Amino acid sequence: MQKILIKGGRVVNDDRSQVADVYVEEGVVRGVGAHLLPAPADDLLVIDARNMLVLPGGIDTHTHFQFPFMGTRSKDDFFQGTKAALAGGTTMIIDFAIPQKGCSLIEAYEKWRSWADPKVCCDYALHVAVTWWSDKVKEEMKILAQEKGVNSFKMFMAYKGLYMVGDQELHSAFSQCKQIGAIAQVHAENGDLIAEGAKKMLALGITGPEGHQLCRPEEVEAEATMRAITIANSVNCPLFVVHVMSKSSAQVIADARRQGKVVYGEPIAAGLGTDGTHYWHKEWPHAAAHVMGPPLRPDPSTPDFLMNLLANGDLTVTGTDNCTFDICQKALGKDDFTKIPNGVNGVEDRMSVVWEKGVHSGKMDENRFVAVTSTNAAKIFNLYPRKGRIAVGSDADIVVWDPKATRTISAKTHHQAIDFNIFEGMVCHGVPVVTISRGKVAYQSGVFHVAAGEGRYIPREPFSEYVYKRIRQRDQVFKCFYLYMCVYYET
Repeated sequence: MQKILIKGGRVVNDDRSQVADVYVEEGVVRGVGAHLLPAPADDLLVIDARNMLVLPGGIDTHTHFQFPFMGTRSKDDFFQGTKAALAGGTTMIIDFAIPQKGCSLIEAYEKWRSWADPKVCCDYALHVAVTWWSDKVKEEMKILAQEKGVNSFKMFMAYKGLYMVGDQELHSAFSQCKQIGAIAQVHAENGDLIAEGAKKMLALGITGPEGHQLCRPEEVEAEATMRAITIANSVNCPLFVVHVMSKSSAQVIADARRQGKVVYGEPIAAGLGTDGTHYWHKEWPHAAAHVMGPPLRPDPSTPDFLMNLLANGDLTVTGTDNCTFDICQKALGKDDFTKIPNGVNGVEDRMSVVWEKGVHSGKMDENRFVAVTSTNAAKIFNLYPRKGRIAVGSDADIVVWDPKATRTISAKTHHQAIDFNIFEGMVCHGVPVVTISRGKVAYQSGVFHVAAGEGRYIPREPFSEYVYKRIRQRDQVFKCFYLYMCVYYET
């Protein structure tokens, strides 16, 4: 294990910033303060961070590495994907284990672990999807939460016939999440309306990527978001809406939060950094490269709207939904947009895109940036303060960030496994200079120092205090009210 002294940087947490040194030993932060003087050691690495920011490593809450999907498999595997993450300042990812309908959740979890453990370059965790319902699924959710370190379960309201579950199944799954102390997640789109819309587009002869957006207008996202919030609230279950892509869906979440509902919204780098006008691009490969679900929205004001809500607290964290396919894979849908594999890049560029569109634009400060790229995710998924903070005792997942440097995003220079980047040509202020993962310099000035399998699976305990403190209190209040009403009507 390296001993590292980061000198003279501005240490930024979600609640405060201070000029301080940071001392790292055995993978953990051992000291934060002015003019630290650790004992002399031959193996001490000193990093000059003057005029730089020292940030908690980013946490990407939403990736799909080497995911078997729509007749193919996503290109970024757990090695290439986590390596690219480190290059962008992200030191932990949370991927999804997704079983087929009728299949075991635990077997899916074990399969994803077998893929990831030998390859990951940084720490990771797993969400698990609930794609069907039975007593077996209910019991396996409990086992995963209590024994396997899984405290989040995702339900799909779209992908009819593949992963989609109905309202009764949502109610059952949300109820079980509440009982075992997990976070319920949803892909919020109305799958029935999408299926009918796709038939209509194809019948009209619309087969290109624009058909993908046309059959999934933002109202189907907003309707499903409202429905999921309503069902979750009925059982007092905390809800996490993944990849919030539209203004109307984001507004539904903002309104629900202001009504006191326990719901969190996750915009992604793609939705914050570009828009859906690309679906009408004259070059089919360019248009198809942007196909994802829910789709990017053609209203060019959408990214700015989402960033505003992220900055003011209506939306909470940022992920990427990184699920990459090359142009040959996208061509599976060259004659039918419903067969274009859904997915885009983002894991490497998320931090820079959020800094450029959020901090450099003046919408948020450096502390809010840390909150939405790292700390809030750590709190929601019960990783805090081990992750998401620079403090004594926290894991040494740290990024030395140059806020004044710029870089131009390009497929020619990125470290992902595909030959296209949806942010191509974007100039970003804010560049990770050094990324430290598990107390070791993993990336510095364009050079990697990583090996497959160096990352670790991080189990997460159920009943995150950040989330469940309110849930428990509401249960107690309801119980007292119920008892009072029983006594009142008996007398």
